[in-house]
Amino acid sequence: MTEENQQAPGRPAWIIILRIVLIILLLVAALIAGAVVGYVVLGKQDASDIWHLDTWRHVFDLVFAP
Repeated sequence: MTEENQQAPGRPAWIIILRIVLIILLLVAALIAGAVVGYVVLGKQDASDIWHLDTWRHVFDLVFAP
């Protein structure tokens, strides 16, 4: 056999799972940070309003209003 035909050793499964979980956590953190920056800094609103469902209904209505 030549060196080209030999397969490289794969990564352990726990490293792949850890990487996927880390990426998901970073995406969630970026979503929260974007909501805070957009709503509090740019919109000059109270930070506690970010977590209210009525706030997101209002945003949805503004974006998708006919």
